[in-house]
Amino acid sequence: MIQIQPRAISQRTVAALMDAGVHPLLARLYAARGIRARNELDYGLRALLPPDALTGTREAAVLLADAIEAGARMVIVADYDCDGATACAVGIRALRAFGADVHYLVPDRVTLGYGLTPAMVEIAARLEPDLLITVDNGIASVEGIAAARAHGMATLITDHHLPGDELPEADVIVNPNQPGCDFPSKCLAGVGAMFYTMLALRAELRERGAFENGREPNLGDLLDLVALGTVADVVKLDHNNRILVSQGLQRMRAGRMQPGIRALFAAAGRDPARASGFDLGFALGPRLNAAGRLSDMSLGIECLITDDPGRALNIAQELDKLNRERRSIEAEMQEEAAARLEGFDAEGNASIALFEPDWHQGVIGIVAGRIKERLHRPTVAFARGNEGELKGSGRSIPGLHLRDALDLVTKRHPDLIVRFGGHAMAAGLTIREADYPRFREAFEEVVSGLLEPADLQRRIETDGALETGYLSLDSARLLDQEIWGQGFPAPVFNDVFRVERQRLLKERHLKLELGKQGSRYEAIRFNHADGAPDTIHAAFRLAVNEYNGVSSVQLMLEHFEAA
Repeated sequence: MIQIQPRAISQRTVAALMDAGVHPLLARLYAARGIRARNELDYGLRALLPPDALTGTREAAVLLADAIEAGARMVIVADYDCDGATACAVGIRALRAFGADVHYLVPDRVTLGYGLTPAMVEIAARLEPDLLITVDNGIASVEGIAAARAHGMATLITDHHLPGDELPEADVIVNPNQPGCDFPSKCLAGVGAMFYTMLALRAELRERGAFENGREPNLGDLLDLVALGTVADVVKLDHNNRILVSQGLQRMRAGRMQPGIRALFAAAGRDPARASGFDLGFALGPRLNAAGRLSDMSLGIECLITDDPGRALNIAQELDKLNRERRSIEAEMQEEAAARLEGFDAEGNASIALFEPDWHQGVIGIVAGRIKERLHRPTVAFARGNEGELKGSGRSIPGLHLRDALDLVTKRHPDLIVRFGGHAMAAGLTIREADYPRFREAFEEVVSGLLEPADLQRRIETDGALETGYLSLDSARLLDQEIWGQGFPAPVFNDVFRVERQRLLKERHLKLELGKQGSRYEAIRFNHADGAPDTIHAAFRLAVNEYNGVSSVQLMLEHFEAA
């Protein structure tokens, strides 16, 4: 059973925001998301937290500036997701603009796995780097950093993942979640950590007079990359992250973006002049991620660092093809998962763990996410990894910190999980295939102990009913221009409607015409083939529907039930 639950709103805060000049509809939405004052909506770059507030950036700037002056060779070791690709692209573009000799590598998901492993260091050593830099990984690479130091490489970690009990002995670590770091934005993505490092480096080079005889590189030009990686990694959009995303979207809408970003918009059939967080999270991000899931993320990184628009478009089209292949594989895996879950007692279980021998490693995270959404249970999906091992990808629900849950599993069963890491809502792990049944039991035991019964009840939080005057195309466009995402959710409203007409599209999607107070509204519920009753209580989002050059408002139904 799904509960529709309106968010609590302080009318005093709404009034204060309106008095400060905030649109009445936005004032109501912002108040429900914890905004108390107009300055929390200041998305200008001057409101950005300063680079020197992030522990390690000053030391990283000195390390990098010294390396540039010495003509040292640098190698960036990236991650194979969108955050890692954009972080790598920010590093490559900025460091080359500063005159650095910099190259990059990205591990193969299947053969090398995640992060700076000793095997990855051996590959990097072939490039004979003086300095090894990690982006979106490294905080758990104790053995990898030790291997790099044994090769005589200096090491700089830029990451945002939670550290383990032991930190790597790198020369410098930039990570807002490392012990002793007081940086207020703990939700900074990997690309954000790299961007901050580059800001600190520019300040250091400026002090050294590096730009006296030439133009100082404008790092603001990289904010389209920062915005994409931040949204795609589904980190919490606190005020600082909303600034980064807002600035990136503004540049995209103004036509100021990397050729690769423009090419990804074209491949996705989206208009950058109306770029939104939805575009980044559901159109551009998945196409980049497809490279890391099914092929080699070097393809995605090349798309982001090339200055040749034609090459960028060719790569973006290849990424689009990979994304279509990814969707096909995912659909087949979801069908298999659904068959496995036939008769599954969701009420009697607090967690789900699934494994199929032929599942693709690159897609198990998406499948885990789909199952989690469907059954509202923390879910881990496994595929075969190295010989005798399973690689798992997990997704969680509000109320359960997934990485902490896996940590508790390891404390209770020290020999069960080979390695793990991640965040509150997503994590990866490796176990031995023979231990899969034992993991299912241990994971269920931990999750059931950490969650209350109420946590397992799925709720759709809404912003209440929307006045008829706001059920309009103008309102939909207004909301599209704002910054929404993880921790700052896009508006969802709820109301009662008459169902005037309904029909199925492609035997999968329910198309409806809804009536209320003499007005009619087009609505759709995707991936829902069951018909609606005559009167429904619906949770919905406002969207702009484009058809044959005509724009209209459309209600995107998240859920409905008989009124």
